[in-house]
Amino acid sequence: MPTRGGGVDGDPLVGFTFRLDVGGKLTGLFLECSGIGSENEVIDHKVVDTNGHEMIRKLPGRLKWNDVTLKRGITDDMAIWDWRQEVVEGNMDAARSNCSIHMLDRQYNDVATWNFDLAWPSKVSGPAVKSDSNEIGVEELIIVHEGLKREV
Repeated sequence: MPTRGGGVDGDPLVGFTFRLDVGGKLTGLFLECSGIGSENEVIDHKVVDTNGHEMIRKLPGRLKWNDVTLKRGITDDMAIWDWRQEVVEGNMDAARSNCSIHMLDRQYNDVATWNFDLAWPSKVSGPAVKSDSNEIGVEELIIVHEGLKREV
């Protein structure tokens, strides 16, 4: 059987939960995580070959890092809201921080890690609850950043 990194080395990773670590400032567990990634704008460049045929060549444009969205059941932990307050008050030097998101399996072992550069919370929202519902309140955190790298 091929070894890890060979492309066919076993079952896909299964994420049970996600752990956010913001430069020692805060840590928290989340049940949902989306938006990890990057993309380039695509530039269409019209070229003419030696026979006079026109064609479109696709070129990579500006690099864009996707916003990361994390969701969890609301708790009494205020660290995320305190981090967001630094942005609200315009204290970006304090708010910008390197952070990591760890995907955990059911035994709470790291199975994948993404490291983000100069991240800060662009949005934090509280739950939308109804008195006649049995659903838990969910808070959402949106993080923007200036680069990412996957480890593990």
